[in-house]
Amino acid sequence: MLMILRLSLVLLLTLAFPATFAWAQWVPAECADTDVACATKAGQDHVVKKLAFWKRALSLPVEARMAAAPPELVDFLRLDNIAQSIQNRPRVPVLALEFEREAMAAFDELPRAVKDQLATKLVGIYFIEDIGGTGYTDVVYDPSGNPVAGFIVLDPSVLQKLTANGWATWKENTPFKASADFRLSAEIEAESQDTRKNAIQYILLHEMAHVISIGGNIHPSWNVEPREIASFSPYPFFRLSWKHSQDRNSYVSLFDGAFPQRKDVVYYFGARLPAEKMVGTYENLERTNFVTLYGATRPGDDFAEAFASYVHTVLMKRPFSIRIYHNEKQVKTYEACWNRPRCAAKQQIIQQLLAAKVSAN
Repeated sequence: MLMILRLSLVLLLTLAFPATFAWAQWVPAECADTDVACATKAGQDHVVKKLAFWKRALSLPVEARMAAAPPELVDFLRLDNIAQSIQNRPRVPVLALEFEREAMAAFDELPRAVKDQLATKLVGIYFIEDIGGTGYTDVVYDPSGNPVAGFIVLDPSVLQKLTANGWATWKENTPFKASADFRLSAEIEAESQDTRKNAIQYILLHEMAHVISIGGNIHPSWNVEPREIASFSPYPFFRLSWKHSQDRNSYVSLFDGAFPQRKDVVYYFGARLPAEKMVGTYENLERTNFVTLYGATRPGDDFAEAFASYVHTVLMKRPFSIRIYHNEKQVKTYEACWNRPRCAAKQQIIQQLLAAKVSAN
């Protein structure tokens, strides 16, 4: 019954974009594909960054805020890709009914404590093809310019191709250059649960964590320049792992001395680390309090990866492991760090965050 109701709500939302997202003043920005300055300015002022645009979407139950994207959001992603010099050009997808059902099931299965965190902050989960990655999240501002909510975009053209372990294995290999001698395998689901739906679910957890962090005291906003942050005292999670660089133009980790590979960890866009450094990279990761290698790349992903891993492995009791092979012999296993001393402080903050929402209800 719940799935039938959810499907009806989603189809109504999909068919009702003119009424649900009407914004009389909006016209697509006329920025050339190479005009970074134009795209950057248009993106900053875009209607999808304004809370009023999402008012009707926010009136729906949080479980019903999922659909193909409105044209305004597609336009924003196009501008953002131009601004970031990403070649992909987003477009509205044609969603298969099976994929919609899997995406809804992935959301429905999440713990209530997670959904409660999203009720007032998530303006929706929207599908756009060819975004240049699997997922994307950005901030929505109230009339006073305060960050108060966020939207999530998923790319079904990427997601429909991979199961959970296939996607995780592909992702975790991207920081390393290809090699015939070394390979890495990731497991986030048991073999019987290694499905596309569960790949969607893990990606959603990561993106939802970004939304939960908006306007909170977890880490500085990714839309604010590091040099503009005068004090880190409001951000206890951030302070566990990060500080200003010497010139205050970026953030560096507290562990860079023990983890020299961190500066070369780049996901998706151009591997920098030789494959023979896989083992050493994960051994040094264990000398930090970063939960995953991706979490070591930047403060926002530090929290998103920790939150996703905690919900996935502790609350939902799913597996997580990275296995590294040299000439087909397993030489390293990396597992989730919860209930281990190195991640205890981050675990406590996440537990308090989820418990606070439950007690408030």
